[in-house]
Amino acid sequence: MKPMYKSGGSGSTAGITEDVIPAGWALATLGEVCLPVKKVRPGDCPTQAFTYLDITSIDNSTFRIDTPKTYLGKDAPSRARQRVHTGSTLFSTVRTYLKNVAMVPPEYDGQIASTGFCVLNPASKIDSRFVFYYIQNDEFVTTLNPIQRGTSYPAVRDADVLQQTIPLPPLAEQRRIVAEIETQFTRLDASVAALRRARANLKRYRASVLKDACEGRLVPTEAELARSEGRDYEPAAVLLERILAERRARWESQEKRQGKYREPSAPDASALPQLPEGWAWANVEQLAEIQGGIQKQPKRAPADNPYPFLRVANVLRGYLDLEEVHEIELFTGELDKLRLVPGDLLIVEGNGSPSQIGRMAIWKGDIEDCVHQNHIIRARLVGGLSSQYVETYWNSPTGASQVSQIASSTSGLYTLSVSKVSVLPIPLPPLAEQRRIVAEVERRLSVAQQAEAAVEASLARAERLRQSILKQAFSGKLVPQDPGDEPASALLERIRAEREAEAQAVAAAKGKSGRGKRRATR
Repeated sequence: MKPMYKSGGSGSTAGITEDVIPAGWALATLGEVCLPVKKVRPGDCPTQAFTYLDITSIDNSTFRIDTPKTYLGKDAPSRARQRVHTGSTLFSTVRTYLKNVAMVPPEYDGQIASTGFCVLNPASKIDSRFVFYYIQNDEFVTTLNPIQRGTSYPAVRDADVLQQTIPLPPLAEQRRIVAEIETQFTRLDASVAALRRARANLKRYRASVLKDACEGRLVPTEAELARSEGRDYEPAAVLLERILAERRARWESQEKRQGKYREPSAPDASALPQLPEGWAWANVEQLAEIQGGIQKQPKRAPADNPYPFLRVANVLRGYLDLEEVHEIELFTGELDKLRLVPGDLLIVEGNGSPSQIGRMAIWKGDIEDCVHQNHIIRARLVGGLSSQYVETYWNSPTGASQVSQIASSTSGLYTLSVSKVSVLPIPLPPLAEQRRIVAEVERRLSVAQQAEAAVEASLARAERLRQSILKQAFSGKLVPQDPGDEPASALLERIRAEREAEAQAVAAAKGKSGRGKRRATR
């Protein structure tokens, strides 16, 4: 009788061959140890409700079904075609490297999954959890990644998954391996959960620091210090008058002026929160010169006068990503008008996500003669104001919320404009207090950043340990072998025999049905 297990071949998983598996183990393909999936048509029962499992239903950090959907048969998505049962493993064939994997729990027995999954239904002689954990193994996914097809949604076929090799121990050993994996994963998951809580707490701490900084609670106010030290100080209202005078003087010094000077309008402070003593409300137009950027178009393809060109992708919240900077063609006189200078604030004009609208970063002069895209708004502060302070407020939860509220939404795209940015209010402390706020924010966030780095390093170590446990499990090194266990080859033979018997029964039933129909037509 021909053995059903194979040694490698086109479907083998990297590093697994018969000469490296323990005695009593065997190699098989997933297609050989998993049963066919029943195809269904929910539309045949238009008023019947069902649970639908697709890729969005899975939390790939926990490998669990998290957010399933419910449909009536008449509203079923076209991909709702696969019946699943308790113990089925769902493996997303799209972007396999993301490991969207989950096992179907009892509450979803008999429900329907998307054809975007390869559904693995292990035969009754296979521990379904053994297959579930095997699919999470990096070596398994690494084998599939290179054979993905497509660009927008790279994917493998079900056949690609089913032909992959699985090293199969005796059934009793499968159960011992699964028990040990779950024991070790339980301890590991508790540590990971604690690390994630720490990460969330650090995120809240960061937000709290920024909020306190912009509400005058992070450092002593200049008014308090002046009283305790018996000295005078320049309140923000006086600072603002000086800034406005400097703005007017700049305009008057221009050789070519058009029209009459327009004094920036002050914000309506009656609708704004009360500020600490010595602070004042101002808007961006009062504090900065605001300007849009260059629109990218065919005539500006880099040719005779190419210059570095910042895009929206370069401006993140609180920092710049200058890894990839494009170039654009400038024409006579444009560089002097559009060149960025250190301290310029760069504001993203539009984004599909309201949480990302208006994100701001400071230009520090890393690239000489750099300009920016029209979807980035530049604000150049006047009067020696601290760019770091304005950026701190702008990217704080309070500032980001204010920016999001003023942004309009058209077809899901939130947008700002020069005019909208101009009227956004900024809480303005005295100049000396701005500097102290910035220094204290940097000190505290530096400590938080170090803690966050330590948490991320620990999470990475936990994932490496998880993979180490899986690697040991599927190479026979996690639990000892028992010579008394029935070898996996016998297990595979029984699965094959059961399949052959089932196929014969189905064929016989079809033949009997066909004879009945022929007799009825005579």
